[in-house]
Amino acid sequence: MKFGLHSVNLHSCGYPDAAARFGRAAEAAGFESLWVADHVVLPDPPVPGRPMAPDMRLLEPIVALTFLAAHTSRILLATGVIILPQRQAVVLAKQLASLDVLSNGRLIFGLGVGWCEPEMRSVGVSFPERGRIADDYLAAMRALWSKAKPAHQGPYVSFDGVQAMPRPVQSPIPIVVGGRTPPAYRRAVTQGHGWYGFGLDVEETRKSVGALREAGKKSPRPAELGTLEISVTPPGFDVPDRAALDAYAAVGVDRLILRPRPDMDVTALERFAAETGHTLGLKT
Repeated sequence: MKFGLHSVNLHSCGYPDAAARFGRAAEAAGFESLWVADHVVLPDPPVPGRPMAPDMRLLEPIVALTFLAAHTSRILLATGVIILPQRQAVVLAKQLASLDVLSNGRLIFGLGVGWCEPEMRSVGVSFPERGRIADDYLAAMRALWSKAKPAHQGPYVSFDGVQAMPRPVQSPIPIVVGGRTPPAYRRAVTQGHGWYGFGLDVEETRKSVGALREAGKKSPRPAELGTLEISVTPPGFDVPDRAALDAYAAVGVDRLILRPRPDMDVTALERFAAETGHTLGLKT
């Protein structure tokens, strides 16, 4: 199993010194990847059932990962997840390709369609259409990244006779689809190299892995995508013990992405990375 760290653009990691030191500590401890969250704005007051503080410190994910790329050299840099319908597809493709180039091919592009209607409304995006928008945007972005003569004609974005250079270092950029709805499972199976579930215990993970299998029976998976990689962030902030790690592995998890506590200062973040890496037996 591979191990990542989430929330590296939130809370204390929203300050440059803490983010840089935590990124270096995570890399030194042997973690495979760093993951950032995405919200352009948060509802005030919070949406029922989603108690995210409106004043939570949250850096823009691509800017944060570019900063972390400059302070690390090996660890992978992942969006966990970009809310794709809220972006402009051609601009986002350029931003992600640039990040992949500047990090020497370390990007993982995690995407979702979003849950927050007030946030969608604030950026002028149709909430009911967000899934269809995401599918169209992803197809357009792949065309820009991979085609010698990029062209795309879709319901939400269209172009031809253009180029967007430089192309990403990776061909293809690994794509991870987040979400726990039938469309998200279908999107992961048909378009993603991996699937990501946030805040899931072992039983919830088991159900999602089963749902992904069922989606694969209805929607054929392109052979070039390979085996679907399963990434999960457990609930809470405690480091799973060996029994829990074995249980996640047994239900099919390939990557476990842990979270530091929101109240950790920079010294505590460094210690968390070092001690957690040692507990997990990561190579230092």
